[in-house]
Amino acid sequence: MRLSLLLILFTILLVAVIAVATAIGDYNIRLGTVVLAVTNRLGLTSAEISRIEESVVWDLRLSRALVAALAGAGLSICGAILQALLRNALAEPFVLGVSAGASTGAVCVIVLGIGAGGLSLSFGAFAGAFAAFGLVALLSNGATSGPNHTILAGVAASQLFNALTSYIVTTSGNAQQARDIMFWLLGSFGGVRWPNFQLLLVVVALGFAICIWMGRALDAFTFGDEDATALGVPVARIRLLLFAVTAMITATIVSMVGAIGFVGLVVPHAARYIVGPMHLRLIPASAAIGAVFMVIADIVSRVVVAQQTIPIGVVTALVGVPFFAIILYRARPQT
Repeated sequence: MRLSLLLILFTILLVAVIAVATAIGDYNIRLGTVVLAVTNRLGLTSAEISRIEESVVWDLRLSRALVAALAGAGLSICGAILQALLRNALAEPFVLGVSAGASTGAVCVIVLGIGAGGLSLSFGAFAGAFAAFGLVALLSNGATSGPNHTILAGVAASQLFNALTSYIVTTSGNAQQARDIMFWLLGSFGGVRWPNFQLLLVVVALGFAICIWMGRALDAFTFGDEDATALGVPVARIRLLLFAVTAMITATIVSMVGAIGFVGLVVPHAARYIVGPMHLRLIPASAAIGAVFMVIADIVSRVVVAQQTIPIGVVTALVGVPFFAIILYRARPQT
């Protein structure tokens, strides 16, 4: 019952913050107009409203808010899964080097001119992300090594791809390209549209379903590989599958909106504090909280500085660090 009430509450809250995110911007639109613009496009109403306002709501802001919600949910799910698989409270979606690889792929497009346009940028980032994941799988001997070995492989891959990114930028990029790259590396929802939402919806929904299906097996992982094997869990196969799922979700998100840190680290801990460690509860709670958190962060990124949008990664870090500190303080051992 507690989980059901939580999901209902966060669903209502998510609808509210998406409405607010759609209404505010350089040109503010009333919430009533936002509702009419959406219902008009869905064929539920035929109200007379400004065509400009309707286009701004439907074509620009609503898709942005929905992508932000899916990105927050996806990163939070990945964080919860990786913290269980690696038995490490500091694990998060970029621990497998996916973000670093995506950054290298994006830089190759921006600086070296491999392809042109937003589609090529996304494809380059996606290819780089999976190149990094493949390197980690190779270094960690697939799914047969322990969690610490996988983390070390992820660190090595991250350092390699970060070095490649820095080399390309410093030797080939100009000042404007460096600025564009820095903004992308810290995350931005500015360029997303409905095709991005449709693809991300499929990826996150599929990943969510697989993770829920593996929920009870994930509970066994928290006791260690030997205990999980004793309980009949095919450890290597499930670990490889879930690593691939988290890499797919993370790579898709990073290829669209850049690297957004701290969400996958903080939100699972917040969800765990509310609903407990059982993954059949933790995964949907993490998705709901992450979606709301990311939309709110996107709102803040657009309004905190007048006539300017700051990178979303800056907001998530500034909000996430104090929140994470509170969680650590509450979880400290009592003496």
